[in-house]
Amino acid sequence: MELFWFIPLHGDGNYLGTTTGARAVDFDYMRQIAQAADRLGYHGVLVPTGKACEDAWVAASSLFPSTRHLKFLVAVRPGLMSPSTAARMAATFDRLSGGRLLVNIVTGGDPHELAGDGIFLSHRERYEQTDEFMTVWRQLMQGEVVSYNGTYVRTENGELLFPALQKPYPPLYFGGSSPAAQKIAADHVDYYLTWGEPPEDVENKLEQVRKLARAAGRTVKFGIRLHMIVRETEQEAWDAANRLIRHVDEKTIAEAQRILARYDSVGQQRMAQLHNGDKSSLVIGPNLWAGIGLVRGGAGTALVGDPASVAKAMKRYAELGIETFILSGYPHLEEAYRTAELLFPLLPIEPRQHKEAPAIPPSGELIAYNKRPEPGGGTPTGGAPHELVP
Repeated sequence: MELFWFIPLHGDGNYLGTTTGARAVDFDYMRQIAQAADRLGYHGVLVPTGKACEDAWVAASSLFPSTRHLKFLVAVRPGLMSPSTAARMAATFDRLSGGRLLVNIVTGGDPHELAGDGIFLSHRERYEQTDEFMTVWRQLMQGEVVSYNGTYVRTENGELLFPALQKPYPPLYFGGSSPAAQKIAADHVDYYLTWGEPPEDVENKLEQVRKLARAAGRTVKFGIRLHMIVRETEQEAWDAANRLIRHVDEKTIAEAQRILARYDSVGQQRMAQLHNGDKSSLVIGPNLWAGIGLVRGGAGTALVGDPASVAKAMKRYAELGIETFILSGYPHLEEAYRTAELLFPLLPIEPRQHKEAPAIPPSGELIAYNKRPEPGGGTPTGGAPHELVP
C-alpha cells in the first residue's frame, strides 16, 4: 500500500457545517500538515483544486521546500490552461522538487463553478476536451514536437525544452465514474481513482476500467479517496464520527444537497445516493460511514473504527486492486498523527523512494530564446582564445 494524506486548502476544524471549532488554513498551518505527513511516513499529499480552494500549484510549490521525501499530487484543470503551459509547470515542479510531482487530472463536475472560470461545455464536451488535452500533454512531456488540431485543443510545433525528472513523465492520476471518464482513464492515466464506495461497488467500477484498459493495450493501477476516523476502540471511533456532525442540522443538509444536486458529476451523484440526505442511515458498509457527504462535496465517506477493523476494511479494498489510499481527517494535523500511529503498524506499507534530481546540463542563454547552443564553442575573431577583442 501507498498511503497519502490531504492538505486542506479550503478550511479545517473539529466539526462540519459550523464555524465552531474552525481554524484558519494559512501557510504555517499547511506547512505543519505537510511536514507532519513527511515525518510520519506518508508517501504523498493530495493538494485539492476548485473555486473553494487556494490555488493548488502555488500552495504545493510553497510547501515542497519544507519537506524532504513527500510527493505532491497536484491538480491540472483541462480548459483552464493549455497543455503546453501545464507541461512546463509540471516539468519545472518535478525538477525543482527532485522528482516529487504527481499529476491529478481534474475535469470538473460543477457547471456553475466552471462557468465562473469561463468554461461553457457540456459533460460530454468536457471529457472530449480532457482527452485531447491529455493526448497533447503526454506527447510534450515525452519530448515530442507536437502539432495537433482538435476540436478543443490546437497547437503547432509545441515543444518542452526543459524535461521533467520522472520518465516518461510524472505519474498521472484521474477519477470519474461516468463511462466517458473511465474510457479516458483506460487510454491515458497510470492511476484511476475512486471515492470511497462500498467494496462491491468499487469492485464493479475497477473491473470496468480494467476491461477498457485491456482493450486499449494498457494496464492501470488504482487508488481510493477516504476520510479516516480511527480510535483505540470502536465505541470511541463512532462517538467521534457523531461528534463531527453534531452541529449539522437539517437546514444545513438541505442547503448542501441543493447545491451538490446541480453537479453533472456521476461520482457526486453516487456519493449523494449513499445517504440521500438522511442523517439516520449513514452506515453503508462494514466500518464505512457516509456522514461527511451530508455537507461536503467530493469524497464523502469515512472508514470508522478501531485500528484492527479499519485495517481490515482497507485490506478488503486492497484485495480488489487498490494500491494507493488517499486519506484525510478532521482536523487534518491531529488526524495525520492519529492515523499513522494507530494504523500504520497494521498495514503492508510500501517503503518510500526518493530520486535525487540531476542538474540540467549547462547551455548558457538559449539561441533566439528557442534553441540550445551546440556543445563546445568557437574562438573569438582575432587574437588568442578568451582574449577580449575591441
